[in-house]
Formats: sequence, C-alpha cells, structure tokens
Amino acid sequence: MPNPVLTNPHYVQLVTHRRKVSVALSLVMLVSYFAFILLIAFDPAFLGTPIAQGSPITIGIPIGLGLIVLAMALTGIYVRLSNNVFDPLTEDARKALRESLKK
Repeated sequence: MPNPVLTNPHYVQLVTHRRKVSVALSLVMLVSYFAFILLIAFDPAFLGTPIAQGSPITIGIPIGLGLIVLAMALTGIYVRLSNNVFDPLTEDARKALRESLKK
C-alpha cells in the first residue's frame, strides 16, 4: 500500500514548491558568495580601491556588507514565503490526510 502522505497532492505541491524556492535562494547566495571569493582571489587590488579620494573605506567593505545584507534578505524572503505560502499548504496537506484516514 502506498504511503498516503507521499501520494497526497497537497503534500507533493508543498514539497515541490518549497524545493524550488530553496534551490533558487541557495543558488543566489552561493553565486554571490563565490563571485566575491573569486574577486578576492583574482583581483584583490580592486577590492582595496578606496571608495573616494583619501577615504579609508575600500570597495571591498560595502561589497562584503552587501553579502551580509543579501543573506538576511534571502532569509526574510524564505520566512515570508514559509508563513504565507508553505504553512497554508502544510495545513491543506494535513486536512486532506486526516480526511483520507477517516475513510
């Protein structure tokens, strides 16, 4: 007998949607981070360039801070999607499973 959870269309939709979002957000972060690391490896002088004439702040600092902000933004996006999309899908899957088990 097939597992009723795995054959539940609401559960399948939840898993599929969550996987797509997780992979997309992870790829955005990984590509950004590795681009920064490659920039450090192959053009460190660019990152050491001051932002303005005589400024002690280099271009690398806002880029690094931008990566941190990007990570927080991606986390916020996932939390918002989780609360607004994934949680209702989870509840739909639970209701459908309870209904199928009552039969």
